[in-house]
Amino acid sequence: MAEFVAQSPTTPNDKHSSTPPSPSAHESQAQNEVSPSSSSSREEPKSEDRESTSRWHRLYSVITYIPERCRHDPSQPPRFSMSLNLLFGFASTFTVANLYYNHPILNVLAHDFGVTYEQVSLVPTLMQAGYAAGLLLLCPLGDVFRRRTFVLLLVWFTATVWIGLCLTTSFNVFSFLSFLTALTTVTPQLMLPLVGDLAPPHRRATALSIVVSGLLLGMLIARVLSGVVTEYTNWRNIYWLSFALQYFILILLWLFMPDYPSTNPGGLNYFKMLWSIVTIVFHEPLLVQACLIGFFTSSIFTSYWTTLTFLLSSPPYNYSNLIIGLFALIGIASMCFGPLYSRLVIDKIAPLISVIIGEFVCLAGVAIGTYTGTFTVAGPVIQAFLIDMGIQSTQIANRSAIYSIAPKGRNRVNTAYMVSVFCGQLMGTAAGNHLYAQGGWVKSGSASVGFVGAALVFCFLRGPWEKGWVGWHGGWGIWRRDLGPKPADVESSGEKGVQENPGDREEKRDEEDEKTGAGEPALEKVVDEMAAEPTKDESTP
Repeated sequence: MAEFVAQSPTTPNDKHSSTPPSPSAHESQAQNEVSPSSSSSREEPKSEDRESTSRWHRLYSVITYIPERCRHDPSQPPRFSMSLNLLFGFASTFTVANLYYNHPILNVLAHDFGVTYEQVSLVPTLMQAGYAAGLLLLCPLGDVFRRRTFVLLLVWFTATVWIGLCLTTSFNVFSFLSFLTALTTVTPQLMLPLVGDLAPPHRRATALSIVVSGLLLGMLIARVLSGVVTEYTNWRNIYWLSFALQYFILILLWLFMPDYPSTNPGGLNYFKMLWSIVTIVFHEPLLVQACLIGFFTSSIFTSYWTTLTFLLSSPPYNYSNLIIGLFALIGIASMCFGPLYSRLVIDKIAPLISVIIGEFVCLAGVAIGTYTGTFTVAGPVIQAFLIDMGIQSTQIANRSAIYSIAPKGRNRVNTAYMVSVFCGQLMGTAAGNHLYAQGGWVKSGSASVGFVGAALVFCFLRGPWEKGWVGWHGGWGIWRRDLGPKPADVESSGEKGVQENPGDREEKRDEEDEKTGAGEPALEKVVDEMAAEPTKDESTP
């Protein structure tokens, strides 16, 4: 379907529906001459089809039903509370974890399915490929569809298909379902732009930090849970646990996730919308800078956690897989500081300054771990703590900056950023493994030092208030200028007053961005041009 247009379903009273003509007398007589057995044989499949369609319709109606407290009221937009923020963080943690349960148990999977290590290594590759496809093909649709319905359907589909992973004994089926479930495991990337819509500007970084912390936590906790559960029970139990968690998340989101209108209710051409992601990159210097920084920074994360297993399983350490898996707890501990750091620092200073601070934290961690890790385990421990903290702060600050670019295209902006981060992770994994095979821990770690250095170069090429591609025009000020006045007691009053309409808040922010240079209008022009194009009057898909 080339156009996505917000329309009501066709009903029998719609102008496009037509009443079938009455059969003629001759046709009626011919129909009556048909034997009863023949007639019943034709009617039975039709009845079954109607029953099947009715069941799917009822299921769709249940999933998409909106409880009264979650329905959108333009006069009183949804209030972004801490409990809702924590719900999004929890959902992100155990949704993204689906991609990483298989990492520490690949040897067990190979033995159980009777395949080689080379063959079983395709499973995480297929899941990463599926996730990348979901980022490119599904996430931009968040700018068209109502996100509550879209998120719930994706979670339901992933959780239901996941049953196949728990039961199948075929490696080919397991591989295919791994790709398919990863394709729809992109709901956290739909929640992040929604947080950008709902959270007030002066608390946006703090709100984003909770969800981003959930994403990073999911990447680490999946390894711990999978390793521990598989060590003492069957590997399928971790998949059954994931299945239960996904349906639990579905229930929680159905009960508490607020409905929110589409940012482009008139619809957008799907293929032009995908092409607009490329257009964004060529029009937004701020986004390009964030993407390049995210690319190099994310590479050190996957490089470290991939090569750490090789280091700790070899002399002088010779640690077991269980102990190696528990190293993820170090990274989990560091992520607890993310929301506090965001509240005290990132919400108050220019995002680029927060990014630079995070990069220097990463640089310190990589340098310490790389050049002391071969003779003391303290090096990798300090490195895990510092790089997780530094990466978390840079990601939060980058997202806080790029979400100010265009309220109508946040999902596409997020897609462009996440594709760059994902490519950086792939590059870090490939480079880390290759360099470790050539020169060991020090050589692979030295490459990570270079990656952080490259990220810092892109940080200093463009200042926090620069409107163009390169330079430091607009000053060196570190304090944020794009927040405007804080809403009067919006977060604490609850009963006093009405929360400011997010749409009105975005319009005010756009005006402030034009004055301060914090935002660029190019993407808004692209979106408006696409929305203004005439769309076909389609009453059916």
